[in-house]
Amino acid sequence: MSMWMIRTASGALLLSLLAGCSILPKAEVPNVYLLPSAKVPAATGKPVTWTLRVTTPQASGLIDSNRIAVVPGEDTITTYKASRWSDRAPTLLRDRLIDTFRADGRVAAVSNDDTNLHADRELDGQLRSFQSEYENGGPVAVVRYDVQLVDAADHRILATKNFEVREPAAGKDVPQVVAAFGRASDALAAEVVAWSVAR
Repeated sequence: MSMWMIRTASGALLLSLLAGCSILPKAEVPNVYLLPSAKVPAATGKPVTWTLRVTTPQASGLIDSNRIAVVPGEDTITTYKASRWSDRAPTLLRDRLIDTFRADGRVAAVSNDDTNLHADRELDGQLRSFQSEYENGGPVAVVRYDVQLVDAADHRILATKNFEVREPAAGKDVPQVVAAFGRASDALAAEVVAWSVAR
């Protein structure tokens, strides 16, 4: 047998062994979660005459990502293992706000900052918290949003307000925490809509 044939046979044997048994660890496939939502009833109040653009909130650190943040202790922030949001947390909140404004119906036209559409007013803000925090041994979904309503023509601030919603999870499993985030986001969005249309 020639040296070339021996090398070819050895290479084939080596490849077959590597295919059957890999020494590399398997890549972890994360669970990807949508932000759940309850159906928002249409409002019965008087419609407003202005249009609105909802901008993506500013955020920092782990909040400005698709990781699901958790504060297990007083001075520690981490993320749930093998779990991700379907998008960055600020984008999830922006889209929840837009959905709630549209379902409410009092603002006839609502857009986001991904488009270049004209709007009379802008809803700008900072997402300070979008995380679960442990209280009395159990996780609580915490959403803090500092918002300002701005006249888009002259960039004049019309009103500002800080919102915070805390929603206990039914348990410690990630799906239960995600459900709590959905309820907290719904509640916060409803408060923001009611505040905005009253300005």
